[in-house]
Amino acid sequence: MSPVEMMGAWRSPECKSGLRYYSRCHSRALVSQRSLKQSEMISSDGCFMKSFPTYPLCSFGVRPKERVHIVYLGHSHGQEPLLTTKLHVKLLSTVFSRQEEAEDAIVYSYRHGFSGFAAMLNSTQASTLASLEGVISVFRSKLLQLHTTRSWDFMGLSLSTQQRSPLQLDYGDDIVVGIFDTGVWPESDSFKEEPGMPPVPQSWRGTCVKGDKFEPKKACNRKLVGARYYLNGFEREFGPLDTSGDGEYRSPRDRIGHGTHTAATAVGSTAANASYFGLGLGAARGGAPRARLAVYKVCWFKDLDGKCNEADVLAAFDDALCDGVSVISASLGSSPPLMPFFRTSTDIGSFHAAQVGVTVVFSAGNDGPAPSLVQNVSPWSICVAAGTMDRTFPTRIVLGNSLSFMGEGFVTKETKMKLVDSIKFFEDGSCSFDKWNHKLATGKIVLCFSSIGQVSSTTAALSVLAANGSGIIFAQTTTEQAATDDYLPSVQVDLNQATQILYYIQSSKDPTVHVLPSRTSIGCSPAPSVAYFSSRGPSSATPNILKPDITAPGVNVLAAWSPMSSPTLLPFDERSVKWNFNSGTSMSCPHVSGIAALVKSVHPTWSPAMIKSALMTTAYARDTSSDSILAGGTLKPTDAFDMGAGHVDPLRALDPGLVYDMGARDYVVFLCSLGYTQAQIKSMLLPSPGVDTSCGGDESDLDLNYPAITVSDLSGSTTIRRTLRNVGRIKNAVYFASVRSPQGVHAVVWPRLLLFSRRKERITYYVTMIPLKRSQGRYDFGEVVWCDGHHRVRTPLIVHVNTTMDGGCSSGSLGGLQVA
Repeated sequence: MSPVEMMGAWRSPECKSGLRYYSRCHSRALVSQRSLKQSEMISSDGCFMKSFPTYPLCSFGVRPKERVHIVYLGHSHGQEPLLTTKLHVKLLSTVFSRQEEAEDAIVYSYRHGFSGFAAMLNSTQASTLASLEGVISVFRSKLLQLHTTRSWDFMGLSLSTQQRSPLQLDYGDDIVVGIFDTGVWPESDSFKEEPGMPPVPQSWRGTCVKGDKFEPKKACNRKLVGARYYLNGFEREFGPLDTSGDGEYRSPRDRIGHGTHTAATAVGSTAANASYFGLGLGAARGGAPRARLAVYKVCWFKDLDGKCNEADVLAAFDDALCDGVSVISASLGSSPPLMPFFRTSTDIGSFHAAQVGVTVVFSAGNDGPAPSLVQNVSPWSICVAAGTMDRTFPTRIVLGNSLSFMGEGFVTKETKMKLVDSIKFFEDGSCSFDKWNHKLATGKIVLCFSSIGQVSSTTAALSVLAANGSGIIFAQTTTEQAATDDYLPSVQVDLNQATQILYYIQSSKDPTVHVLPSRTSIGCSPAPSVAYFSSRGPSSATPNILKPDITAPGVNVLAAWSPMSSPTLLPFDERSVKWNFNSGTSMSCPHVSGIAALVKSVHPTWSPAMIKSALMTTAYARDTSSDSILAGGTLKPTDAFDMGAGHVDPLRALDPGLVYDMGARDYVVFLCSLGYTQAQIKSMLLPSPGVDTSCGGDESDLDLNYPAITVSDLSGSTTIRRTLRNVGRIKNAVYFASVRSPQGVHAVVWPRLLLFSRRKERITYYVTMIPLKRSQGRYDFGEVVWCDGHHRVRTPLIVHVNTTMDGGCSSGSLGGLQVA
């Protein structure tokens, strides 16, 4: 059935609701890898309706009370894995009448990197287990969402023979990067062995697991060194995996394409002549092309989306830490409200990873630009926002009166057609299926406005396709404008251009438009800017910890793709591609993972905290025009809640000069501030002689040695302590401080001079902040910078002054200073 015939079938009454729901959800998910965000919708009669393309279906059965829960017990403390599992069964048996029932209920036993288990429990059993001594947390296993070439040149890692930095191709052989995602398409050029790649490091203990259309002897090599898959939690939630027709693979093989894309972005081998139908042509490669890849498939194809069960994610963490990965990249998460630490799989897994020296990188989420929606906010992991690059895809459109405009798109064929206003086919002009008046737009290109009905380009394209239209010109605000593949030929223009096009349509008897093929343009527009969809801070869980941490390219990133999946994921899109453009923090996350792998290879003894510090303190906040980086979704400069410490700079991160490190005691202080007891903290920490695990009762997360200083409630004079470590080649170094105080705050750094030597490589400094204004409900931003003439170590300073008292506006004293 052709796309038009299929769309015609969908016009039937029983299918309208399915397409309407699909159009709305699919449009929102373009930045989440063009996939549905919801697996089902609730109809007006209370039945649950399976998402498109399934017909409406009501289910009146009572849902089973038992659901997958995760029971977290802390660190495994080096116990023999089999013994650990026996202890898990024994503990679980306390809420079952027979041991056999407990054994049947277990989904996973986590016994390598940490101790815990996933099991089918009802609410009473879960509550009982949570009350037992030695149990740190019990929580329901939720579903996590996926967050979905030129980028490396843009960041200074060029392959040019004249400009080539040897670091990208000379380091990484000893590093294994674990990708938690939808699997891998092993035949892609991105996963071929690099020339002269040495044998797999002896420290690697992982394996490639055989499965459906995945033969380890053929799929794995010195590049792809590990491949596992986890679906026990998924199948307990949704039933048996659908492997029929174009369904999933019960193996590490990627059905969706998302995992192949993120893996190639992080550590893909160099592949020449990569492009998307000729656009973006160039050499594709990951941030660390010589690093090894280990794939952990935790997300599964269902309802045109990737579903990731927390029980499966935690099982992947458990194996990955035992296998010997150095970096973990996970482009997934869950939108706020955020759960407490140690009640989510990602926080638990990344906490134990940090203790054994494994850097974990997460995506920030795609819920921007509203504030406080950032995800993955634990201080022991890296949270990455998404930014743009200096590569665009200009697409010229010429009207019948010879007036021309330059928009953006992925148009591959030249077209000349009649041009019509959307009001002819949609009530009130809103290009949405709900407003379609059933008139056909055959052979016409339709002008649609995002401002009418608040529709996305994908919603508009699907709706015009339902009306049998041939293409769209989509009017978008300049802050949200970016080329997208909406299946129909689609050109995005700004509102000013679209208004002039509309005037032409209204004044012409026979309006026409000539659309020329898109081309690739590099270096002609200021970049980066923070993507409008990128989730913003402050953290809703720990506002004194800056999140996101860093920004990296995440808009129209070209990387490898599964040929079994169409580039749009639309069910009627029969195109097959080896390379695909994708946008989302899903794409920015593996950029930082690849850079972290390079840093780890150059500095193998550095801790995850030191690597994060190197990335953050060397980040930049100016675009290619030397102006402030813009915050997408606005016309204003970014602040730290948009971009974290700034945009990542790979070359500078390799030589940061000074770093902030965090050890076991730092984590103890942080856990104390969250209210955990000494017994609980002891059970969570890797045993380390001499580490004080006691809590004094006055600990604050302000004391964490983080590469940013955030004070979410400054009501009086406050002093913050930070410790820097000299990792530069010159041991006898002198650093001078400069301070830019946040507006309305007087910030003082002391000492203002740091004298490092071979005997003194760690020095503590203090920042005292005094509020000078009466304020409430707003943040102000500054910075502390340490310089030695070569290195520039920048620490963001974020302050929320809270000096307005309830009950009046009379003058008074603020922080010891008289206010008139």
